Amino acid sequence: MEEAKPHILVVEDARDIREPLARYLREHGYRATTAADALVARKVMKAAAIDLVVLDIMMPGEDGLSLCRYIRETTQIPVILLTARGEEVDRIIGLEMGADDYIPKPFSPRELIARVAAVLRRTQALPPRQRPPEAERIHFGDWTLDVGQRELIGKDGLAMPLSSGEFRLLQAMLERPKIALTRNQLLDLTKGREAELFDRSIDNHVSRLRKKIEPDPKNPRYIKTVWGGGYMFAMEPTVE
Repeated sequence: MEEAKPHILVVEDARDIREPLARYLREHGYRATTAADALVARKVMKAAAIDLVVLDIMMPGEDGLSLCRYIRETTQIPVILLTARGEEVDRIIGLEMGADDYIPKPFSPRELIARVAAVLRRTQALPPRQRPPEAERIHFGDWTLDVGQRELIGKDGLAMPLSSGEFRLLQAMLERPKIALTRNQLLDLTKGREAELFDRSIDNHVSRLRKKIEPDPKNPRYIKTVWGGGYMFAMEPTVE
């Protein structure tokens, strides 16, 4: 059935890249829709169920980084960035915004197919969010995570400093409360697979978070260790 095939959205302003790429995806068992800019891409994502976005960073008008941020803040759709070779800054920013992978141009269509399959396999195995992605403030215990401002606020109204990795980890766990998450799942949920760009250790992030949010870090009430490897946010948060 056609509907059972993963639906890929290719967002690329260069027609000589966009159309052959979509054709190649179709030849390899995917449905493919194309968009020449971010405006069209937004309309497609509202009208159709998209399983993955292949997104060019450099586009006229709204660029790919801005669209990547929008996708990450409003959906769970995985994103693969197409980057100009050598544009490391864009690549780093894109990964920090939550892109799942990147491919530098020029690339072989065969490599892209392999990356698409790997990202879909990984992300489709992840537990879904229990909290709505549009929730701006998530409350637990004496704390409030302000997603829009990317701040953790204590009962005294003061912000607790969090690194970008700590913020992403806490948000991922708060969105999936009472679900045991392995270290690999947490790495994927926090988009932390680029070893040279981020601190890879989930355990270190958890240890630092516990010191900041737990009344007694040695006997945590929020972030529990799961036997066999992994962690779980043990409290049901509230959202607004």
